[in-house]
Amino acid sequence: MKKLILASAIIAATASTANAATIYEGKGLTYTLKGDWQIQLRQDVGDDQNPDVEFDDLELKNSVVYDLNNGIKAFGQVDFGFKDEAEDKREGSKLEEAYVGLDFGGVAVSIGKRDYATDEFGVDAQYEDTLSEDGFDAQGTSGDDLIRVDAELGAMTLIASYELDAEGESSENGESFDLFVATEMSGLELSAAYQNMKANVGADSVDTWGIAAAYDAGVAKIAADFSSVDDVQDQYNLVGSMPVNPSTKVVLGMTNVEPEAGDDITEWYANVTYKFPTQKNVSLFAEIADTDADNADMGYLAGLRVKF
Repeated sequence: MKKLILASAIIAATASTANAATIYEGKGLTYTLKGDWQIQLRQDVGDDQNPDVEFDDLELKNSVVYDLNNGIKAFGQVDFGFKDEAEDKREGSKLEEAYVGLDFGGVAVSIGKRDYATDEFGVDAQYEDTLSEDGFDAQGTSGDDLIRVDAELGAMTLIASYELDAEGESSENGESFDLFVATEMSGLELSAAYQNMKANVGADSVDTWGIAAAYDAGVAKIAADFSSVDDVQDQYNLVGSMPVNPSTKVVLGMTNVEPEAGDDITEWYANVTYKFPTQKNVSLFAEIADTDADNADMGYLAGLRVKF
């Protein structure tokens, strides 16, 4: 589930350490471990679905930051997910991210396996999506041969990434250039994103673009986005978030996908999240959802999330 308010990218060297447990700190080195464990009882939206226990997600993120003085830091992160092993798929742990980089204060450059710049786009606030979160999610949002630049320029955040095509190599998975820009002023957040992707060698490139806005009115947060994949689909999201009290938040949302070929599909969802007042990193949540597809029955889920 993405954040309701548009993601304002944080420089990679500091993003991974937020709310993390510091394992070691000294001599200019900080090593932190971050965990995100979410287990839920879920019945998917669809025809004749059965409930089961799902693991989404079971992650451990290892982050190392070295202070090189003169405002420069070196950083690295390795992120493992254990969802498949927990669901008895016999695949063991999965390497989800592995990258290193240099942080120059307002600009960070990284290289390795990580998310595209356009993964920051979108206002979708659903725990489990039947449809894609947005057009970029439908195309793919991470790569193995990635060069990424994160920059904070005053009130503006700019992220650019380039996925090498790695033709003929074992990590070959296409080529992609991605760009994300966001700004915030007086409770209003605006963002835009663009992607040019070639799925594999010899394939035609596909352009995807999107715009999004979110406004915090105090009593509620309203957000919307629109994304378009050329000759594939258009999609929009509408989301509203209302705090019931300091510990409880209710979200109502709708997603509509209009494919170039086939019928439009609309999904609606509602969820509630309760964070324990004494430990904000422990939360209970529940969600219902449905689509207007033929023979689709309502889905539901409820679960517990523990993170650090």
